[in-house]
Amino acid sequence: MDAFGANDEESAELKKLWAEMNVDPDNYETWEKLVRTVETLEGGINRNSSSQAITALREVYDRFLAKFPLFFGYWKKYADLEFSIAGTEAAEMVYERGVASVNNSADLWTNYCSFKTETSHDPDVIRELFERGAEAVGIDFLAHVFWDKYIEFEERMEQPDRIFALFGRIIVIPMHQYARYFEKYRQLAQTKPVHMLVPPQVLTQYQSEIENAGIGYKSGRSQQEVEQELRQRIDGYHLEIFRKTQAETTKRWTYESEIKRPYFHVTDLDEGQLDNWRKYLDFEEGQADYTRAHFLYERCLVVCALYEEFWLRYARWMFAQPGKEEEVRNIYMRASCLFVPIALPTIRLHYAFFEEMTGRVDIAKEIHEAILVQLPSHIDTIVSLANTSRRHGTIDDAVAVYAAQLESPTVEVSAKAAVVAHWAHLLWKIKGSTDEARAVFQKYQSYYFESESFWKGYLQLEIGQPTSVETEKEQYDRIKAVADALLYKSKLSETTLQSLIAIYMDYLMEKGGKEAAKEYLNLDREINGPTSVQKLPKTAPSATSKAAAGINGQVISPNSPIEPELTTHSSHLHPTI
Repeated sequence: MDAFGANDEESAELKKLWAEMNVDPDNYETWEKLVRTVETLEGGINRNSSSQAITALREVYDRFLAKFPLFFGYWKKYADLEFSIAGTEAAEMVYERGVASVNNSADLWTNYCSFKTETSHDPDVIRELFERGAEAVGIDFLAHVFWDKYIEFEERMEQPDRIFALFGRIIVIPMHQYARYFEKYRQLAQTKPVHMLVPPQVLTQYQSEIENAGIGYKSGRSQQEVEQELRQRIDGYHLEIFRKTQAETTKRWTYESEIKRPYFHVTDLDEGQLDNWRKYLDFEEGQADYTRAHFLYERCLVVCALYEEFWLRYARWMFAQPGKEEEVRNIYMRASCLFVPIALPTIRLHYAFFEEMTGRVDIAKEIHEAILVQLPSHIDTIVSLANTSRRHGTIDDAVAVYAAQLESPTVEVSAKAAVVAHWAHLLWKIKGSTDEARAVFQKYQSYYFESESFWKGYLQLEIGQPTSVETEKEQYDRIKAVADALLYKSKLSETTLQSLIAIYMDYLMEKGGKEAAKEYLNLDREINGPTSVQKLPKTAPSATSKAAAGINGQVISPNSPIEPELTTHSSHLHPTI
């Protein structure tokens, strides 16, 4: 036996699966195999199993459910295993963790309450748990499994008034089996005193109407006749409740009938399923019932937990509700820390904006930095962090962010090129220094011959300068120099080159001089003409090796103005590639 309490064959399989999981922790199939394997150690885990095997089981389940907390069925399996290992209290702890993780699972709450009825002798404690479940899942369209278990419990307790009260709560809920509950309620109502059948104000109203209509006690009718009239009116009241519930159920059935997978799984949903959830949320939001819309969002985000779109929508909807700041934060945290893959960082950036809005700027920056640990070349996050630093500091703080990314060995070349372009844009548009922005482009153009974002930014800088008669020739020379560098030095693809030169050609027609038409047509022929007359440059070997070595050791300090003529000094912004 080894440290897992396993024989040699079991041990080898466990070690193999652990190794696979550590390499690819998002692989659900590996996790599933690992769970199945650890459950069967020593012929099946129970209270007589070795401590090593029990520890291995708990470690696998704890890590698996931390990774995939929405698998309600595994919470039930884990609770059953703990019951067989350590008894009632251990199983209850697992159930509590389960309902905290997937609070809107009618099935899990039903299992938990069923377990409680079988292991507890205190009806008040059991009833308290049922009431927690009713609060969590009572309005679910498929909550009949839960309500049936609650009713069954009260029947065992021989509490007819409590049973009738439960039916009274259920008949107003739009759900799959609403009609069955109404029929039972209507049947039970015949045996209940009238004061239990309707709210006091409604009963008083009906009694008054009967007297005013001359068919009450004053007309000489017997108590039985008056009560029969009263019950007929109450039955009409109940039928109106039924019709309303039926109408509300029918509205939702349009969407409920299209839900093919009402539970979480790691496999993708087809577009039809996603669109059905979008339409269902549109509908429920339109009903202006916060409780029902909130519950539907939570249901949706069990099924669609891995889809950033629905978390963003949920956060935006909640943000529109008054006084829900903490709920919005909770949505962002759940999405960012548990469910949405890091490859989809938009929700995390919105989380950062939210924290910034609430004054927690340090948290906002930390969220950006956490994204960059996993996605070091994500340019939107880099730019967002720089802008956050500028908004709550200075332009130099933003430049320092860009400087750090250029120095980082984990940032890709293409991202560094975009960083330079954004850095120059900051100096140009925010600081108002065209000379410093131009100097950045001039400094780094030899590094990024293959970057569309770099060259597009450079071209836009020069074209975006104000034009006057005095500066027209100088501006044209600068723009043409960039266009020539694009044509004869860059290593861009043919399509990209065509799109960038088109920007220059538009400039010629809008602001060019008398020779502009000639230059335009020559470029059009060279760029867009047939192969026989094209003069697109042939792609040369990559400039990456040259960029890696730097250009004569020249650098730019982020804390001082950038001059077009750069001198050699200690490296601070050397792009590590």
